[in-house]
Amino acid sequence: MKQKLVASGAVLLALSVGAVLAQDKGGKGGGKGAAKAPGMALSSPDFQDGGIIPPEYTQQAGPNAKSPRLEWTNVPPGTQSFVLIMHDPDNALNKGTGDVLHWMVINIPGTARSLQQGMPMDAKLPDGTMQLKGIRNVGYMGPGNGSINPYHHYTIELYALDSTLNLGPDATRDDVMKAMEGHTTGKAVLVGRFKRTDQ
Repeated sequence: MKQKLVASGAVLLALSVGAVLAQDKGGKGGGKGAAKAPGMALSSPDFQDGGIIPPEYTQQAGPNAKSPRLEWTNVPPGTQSFVLIMHDPDNALNKGTGDVLHWMVINIPGTARSLQQGMPMDAKLPDGTMQLKGIRNVGYMGPGNGSINPYHHYTIELYALDSTLNLGPDATRDDVMKAMEGHTTGKAVLVGRFKRTDQ
């Protein structure tokens, strides 16, 4: 009789473990096997991630340089706004740890899924989008590293926020990063490479 009880207990234990594993595989149990939503993705029809940025989007085009079109998908639920930061990490600016800020845009509406090619240089746009000052000017400043070699990696970061930022046109990159703290629900990165060929 005792052996039968032990056997029955072993069978029940095996069935319980099997049910838990099946639940995890189905993505309903919240375990390691649970299905996850795809992360936010940033892309451009003007260059591939990790590819060469064409000259018309760089300082080689002179004052006619335009910003590339940007598109994003898989936006987190509840997104109220986006922040976009483009910088060149292949620099040690002024012998410090900072790099070169090429473009900073805040309060892009949460309903947006793209930025047009050739964004106007106005600080504030009709939809509430605000472009802040980079290392030189308000708005987009294309790649333009002074050396022919090596390639620099121009990094475009898009952040999804559960709020908008209460910042003015004089806000710095540090101000933006501090205001984003605790409100970032997603992030996507696009990298383009560039080196000068006109020297």
